Amino acid sequence: MPVPDPVLLRDHTTLRLGGPGREWVRATTEDELVAAVSEADAVGTPVLVLGGGSNLVVADQGFAGRVVEVATTGMTTDADDSGDPTCSGATVTVAAGAGWDDLVAEAVTRGWVGVEALSGIPGSVGATPIQNVGAYGQEVSQTIARVRVWDRKLNGVRSFAASECQFGYRSSRFKADPGRHVVLAVTFQLRQGALGTPVRYAELARTLGVAEGQRAPLADVRAAVLDLRRGKGMVLDAADHDTWSAGSFFTNPFLTPDQAAALPADAPRWEQPDGTVKSSAGWLIEHAGFGKGWTSAAAGERVSLSTKHALALTNRGGATTDELLTLAREVRDGVESRFGVRLVNEPVTVGCSL
Repeated sequence: MPVPDPVLLRDHTTLRLGGPGREWVRATTEDELVAAVSEADAVGTPVLVLGGGSNLVVADQGFAGRVVEVATTGMTTDADDSGDPTCSGATVTVAAGAGWDDLVAEAVTRGWVGVEALSGIPGSVGATPIQNVGAYGQEVSQTIARVRVWDRKLNGVRSFAASECQFGYRSSRFKADPGRHVVLAVTFQLRQGALGTPVRYAELARTLGVAEGQRAPLADVRAAVLDLRRGKGMVLDAADHDTWSAGSFFTNPFLTPDQAAALPADAPRWEQPDGTVKSSAGWLIEHAGFGKGWTSAAAGERVSLSTKHALALTNRGGATTDELLTLAREVRDGVESRFGVRLVNEPVTVGCSL
C-alpha cells in the first residue's frame, strides 16, 4: 500500500533521526511485502526494508529509494501440552512485522521458555535473526528453529534451518550478506514450563536473588529484566530522552591475546573458544573518559551519551544524524587512542557512515 509522501524516517526510528523516503510502501501481508521489494528490484530502485527502526541510523537527507515498512502480523502455534518435561514444547511461527516484545510477553504468559531474558528489546521479530539479538545471557539463536525469507538474488522464497543461519555474536548469514534476504517469518522452538532457562548473567542473577545457573519463574525473569533495562534507559519511553537511542551503539570487541594483555589489569576479559578474548565496550568507553551523559563541543548538546548507560548514544531532542555521528566518531576514536581497540558500531547506517 503506497503511503502519501513525504514520510520522515525520524518518525519511524527509535533514535528519531532521518530524513524522508523517496517512496514509502507499507506491507501488511507477506504477498505485499514480496511484491513491494521485487517490483523495486525489477526497475533498479534502491530498497530499505524497515522493521521497528530500533537498529538504524538514517542520514538527514533520508533515503533516495523505496522504504518498505514491514507491517505483517500473525502467529501460528503447534504446542505439546502433555506435561512431559522431556518433550513438551511449542513450535511458534511469527510474522516478521510482529513486535518482538509482544512475542516475549505472550511467551511468558503461555509458559513458553527461552526468550524471557530478551524482554523489553524494541523492534520487530523479523529483525532479531539478522543481528542474533541477545541480552542477559540469552540469544534468539538459542530458540530459532527456522527463518523464512525472500531471496532478492534468486527471486524466490527460501527457508533456513537454524544450523544454516551461521549465527554468531550479533551476526548471522543475513547480516553478512546485507540486503539479500528479506525475512518473512521466524519459527521458534520453545520448551514449556513455569521456570526460565538457567540464569547465566551475573547482574540478572543478583537481581533475582538466585545463584548463576539456577532458574527462576518466567514472570519474575521478565519483570527483573524490564527493571534492569529501564534503569539503563533501554525500554522505550517517549518522555525519557535516554531511550531515544539505538540501544548499545558499539558491540563488545573480540581481541587477540596480545591486545587483551595490553589493557589495564581491571579491564573485563572473557576468553573465547576460538582463542580470542572478549572485552566490554561500555567499560572501555567509560575508562577512556566518556562517562554517562558525556557531551561533545563538536557534536553539540542535542546529542549525548545516555545519562544511565554510557554505551548508548542519545538524541536529546531536535538532533541531527550528523551530530550523532560526530559524537560516535569522538567516542570511537577516543577509545582507540586510549586502548588501541577500534569499536564497531552495532546499528546499521543508511546513507551515512562512521
